[in-house]
Amino acid sequence: MSDELKGRVAVVTGGGRGFGRAIAMGFAAAGAAVVVTARTKSQLDETVAMIESAGGRALAVEGDVKERADVERVRRETEARFGPATIVVHNAGVPWPFGPTWEVEPERWWEAQAIHVYGAMLYINAFVPTMIERGGGHVILVASGAGRGVRPYLSGYGVAKSTQIRLASFLAEEGRQHGVYAFSITPGNVLTELSELTMADPMAQKYLPDFVGNLSRRKAAHEDGSEGLRRCAELCVALASGRCNPLSGRYLTPDDDLEALLREAAAGAQSA
Repeated sequence: MSDELKGRVAVVTGGGRGFGRAIAMGFAAAGAAVVVTARTKSQLDETVAMIESAGGRALAVEGDVKERADVERVRRETEARFGPATIVVHNAGVPWPFGPTWEVEPERWWEAQAIHVYGAMLYINAFVPTMIERGGGHVILVASGAGRGVRPYLSGYGVAKSTQIRLASFLAEEGRQHGVYAFSITPGNVLTELSELTMADPMAQKYLPDFVGNLSRRKAAHEDGSEGLRRCAELCVALASGRCNPLSGRYLTPDDDLEALLREAAAGAQSA
């Protein structure tokens, strides 16, 4: 364990599995107290047990990111157990719906926006005011490269991720004077439960056969995603630590050379 985040309190949505679990464990290993939240309590309990067995501190709070009452309960239980959070990661997400925009169910498409975007807004609304009162904090929205381009038949996911990237840039601009820094990231290319949901979806099989086939081949090869999960966690620790504050508002990936980007940012600030 390190002490890079010692004394910090972090909340991670979608923290019961995949990237969310990896990020939570990375924060705990860096010294933060971590609250993980999702709808499946058993998965959250597994994350907490893993963190505690490694000597960290963690709390599981079941909740739906789309429900304001649940988000407020997460905030209350976080503060009661560990104190106010100064790190929030919105990682919860879904890959669906799949298909042409004129065929997908509008309600299901809108639900995808609610999970990715409305959920992010609820967490920002619930936690950032206290960050401002206490001198600042960090917000990380787990987006995707799908938000940077157009992949047909993925409009629900792509629009949501594009909005997350833009939302982080707005929060960064508005929060800078208050010491609040925001980032959007792509977590990397690792087989997770979202991959499983994609492979099992008939509409994904119909409209994205190459994509589904690639996922299936990777699964059959028993691809080890541990390195990708580790690199995602390291990126989030770096962003939450404060050493990347000059990059606030940017979309970043585990492949980015953060030190080089920081040097570029410093040079740009000097010449401005």
